[in-house]
Amino acid sequence: MTTFAARWPELEWRWCRLEGLSAAELQRIHGARQQVFVLEQHCAYLDADDFDESSFHLAAWTPQQRLPLAYARVVDPGVKYPEPSIGRVLTTAAARGTGLGRELVRRAVAHTVATYPGQGIRISAQAHLEAFYREACFAVVGEGYLEDDIPHIEMWRAG
Repeated sequence: MTTFAARWPELEWRWCRLEGLSAAELQRIHGARQQVFVLEQHCAYLDADDFDESSFHLAAWTPQQRLPLAYARVVDPGVKYPEPSIGRVLTTAAARGTGLGRELVRRAVAHTVATYPGQGIRISAQAHLEAFYREACFAVVGEGYLEDDIPHIEMWRAG
């Protein structure tokens, strides 16, 4: 397995509010979200949920890739949950299996803790990713549920 650092030494990470993204960057982020969540997961849902305006956006870009290789957003506290929430976590097909997803979550958690110290982080995770998020110190809270016909679990991580 080739790691993301060896494969993309020029990988650039961006952490910014919506207004810090260019129109082209936002279009490419939406393209990656639709590719992963709608086309690959065969799930019809409304991605434009009005949370982007109240979020920080974290994306990993390279000059060679049109779409970001990895992306997550951090919704402000009080918008979706009382605490900040990491969501829309994805790696595009080109980056899967390289460790980039773990690095994405590590960076998203670090930025969230630095931006909102002491508040904790809540996520709505696809149930099959429970072990992945446990590696990042998230714990299941409550019962599982269906979201867009996909089994999900709510998870919490202390800040």
